[in-house]
Amino acid sequence: MSNKKLELYVHIPFCVKKCDYCDFLSGPAGESTMKAYTGALLAEMEGVRAAGTGAGHEIVSLFIGGGTPSLLDASDMERILETLRKLFSFSPDAEITIEANPGTLTAEKLNRYRKAGINRLSLGLQSADDRELEALGRIHTFRQFLESFRLAREAGFMNLNVDLMSAIPGQTCESWISSLRTVAGLEPEHISAYSLIVEPGTPFAERELELPDEETEYRMYEDTAAVLKEYGYGQYEISNYARKGYACRHNTGYWKRTEYLGLGLGASSLFEESRFRNTRNMETYLKHSSDPWRIRREHTPLTVKDRQEEFMFLGLRMTAGISRAEFRRSFGKSPEEIYGEVLEKYRKMGFLEQNGDFWRFTRKGIHVSNHILAEFLQD
Repeated sequence: MSNKKLELYVHIPFCVKKCDYCDFLSGPAGESTMKAYTGALLAEMEGVRAAGTGAGHEIVSLFIGGGTPSLLDASDMERILETLRKLFSFSPDAEITIEANPGTLTAEKLNRYRKAGINRLSLGLQSADDRELEALGRIHTFRQFLESFRLAREAGFMNLNVDLMSAIPGQTCESWISSLRTVAGLEPEHISAYSLIVEPGTPFAERELELPDEETEYRMYEDTAAVLKEYGYGQYEISNYARKGYACRHNTGYWKRTEYLGLGLGASSLFEESRFRNTRNMETYLKHSSDPWRIRREHTPLTVKDRQEEFMFLGLRMTAGISRAEFRRSFGKSPEEIYGEVLEKYRKMGFLEQNGDFWRFTRKGIHVSNHILAEFLQD
């Protein structure tokens, strides 16, 4: 099998109800639209392979995201998996993840996922407090999450992720710690813990929200790492924690710039040192999905400078940091030769440090990481 690694992302843009904080490309749709979209998605897969894309590559991970992919009929998800396996060469141990929301899963659906080859499930909980879930506009209760979690274990899912969100309206440090301990006590293999960002154009952006102040948000972040460490979770990325051996391979590949191909409405790709995305217009996608060149937008070949910048600002999100040796192998120069001024500036300020071959953020640096990462993108 080829040693050229490729990740796949499949976007399912449907949900029962759009959450009040969400700015993802997603929304409610009827059954006929979802069926038509599945057909268009299969046509895109065929068109992509007919164009030769992915030939000679080994698929090491597949991530089915949304939206709420578990909203699709199980038979449609089976068709998607069957077609992908027919067209692409999957590694025997490929990580295959599907995102799901509580309230959209049944025992039958989960069993069919397992038989179709899905081996990792990501459950969107966000909070173990029903009042906080209501404030976010979620469609489920914590009790419904517990039922979905139980059904997933009974179906044989031994690699589960749970999404949690901090700094949400009305949340306190105490309620956040309670959610962390409640979820960690269930022993999922992975926990993603994100801080709310109020995005323009969302219902949240139009409201006056009672949000935790900056000091409280800082404490919540530090509490996350401390509490989850007690339960055996190691932090491997700014917002992700896992038990040993269960770091999300798909996400890790993204931060390390493994090539990935995005399929579906609005899906982005990094392939052959170019970035591009699919159209975000549903009508255009449904009509022309079989012809990759008619649905692709913003095709940008990456210069050496672009690739160096990405190596730094993506790789530094990992708590291990970026490898100096790997940078040199990729670009023929050390990171210090290109970014020495920025690296030294933030090392002196205590935000960056060297740990053997790696440059990484300090705990203090993680809290201002967005500002620092932006400096690697400046001309």
